Amino acid sequence: MSWTDAVRTVGEGDHGVICLHGWFGSGEGWGYLPEVVDTARFTYYFPDLRGYGRRRDETGDHTMWEFASDALELADAKGLERFSVVGHSMGGKAAAAVLAQAPDRVRAVVGIAPVGPGPVPLDEDGTELFYGAPQDEQKRRAIIDFTTGNRHGDAWLDRMVRDNVATCTVEAYTAAGKSWIEDDYTEKLGRPETPVLLITGQHDPALSSATMQQTWVPALPNVTVTELPACGHYPMHEAPVALADEMERFLARH
Repeated sequence: MSWTDAVRTVGEGDHGVICLHGWFGSGEGWGYLPEVVDTARFTYYFPDLRGYGRRRDETGDHTMWEFASDALELADAKGLERFSVVGHSMGGKAAAAVLAQAPDRVRAVVGIAPVGPGPVPLDEDGTELFYGAPQDEQKRRAIIDFTTGNRHGDAWLDRMVRDNVATCTVEAYTAAGKSWIEDDYTEKLGRPETPVLLITGQHDPALSSATMQQTWVPALPNVTVTELPACGHYPMHEAPVALADEMERFLARH
């Protein structure tokens, strides 16, 4: 069986939406969001990125560019000539790479606390934290805690780390981290007029609305930024209904 058959599919609508998960995610790691989306209007595809979930043992470069190429392979396998892309966190950078590779096929892009198309500047502490995370579960936990505003309990934080460790290899996690931090797709992206919605969380100090203004907004001409209250970097876990509402109001217009 091809990996494109091992994708969580939700809905039967005419508007296909490919959802690219984050560094701590997987195809099954979208919280309650898949339970509350509009299944009549949209069909959502939640793939495991290479090195994650059911593709945990799949080799590759594990870059955002490679993840984007895989997303296009999935679109071809599902017969999606045109489709929208949702990307969470590092998946946002992968979504930008999809747009760079196939701008005429992308109806719209939704970034959920998305990493921008360019390199991510890190100070000394950030470099130690993020580059150290693949080998240190406490650093992984610290990242999740920080990006959700130090607001959530131990049980959820510990579960997020356990799921992350169980669903991706250290090699994939390391390479993916290096890619979303260092790679620059700005020139390859160009200036397509594709509509882009960037959704941030009120309690996410890292990929905030201000960060979107510095990263995505200068790179593309048709970008809207909105902030969800009462959540941080993981609104699919923290505020799934509000996230679905915001996403689908936008996608329905395109």
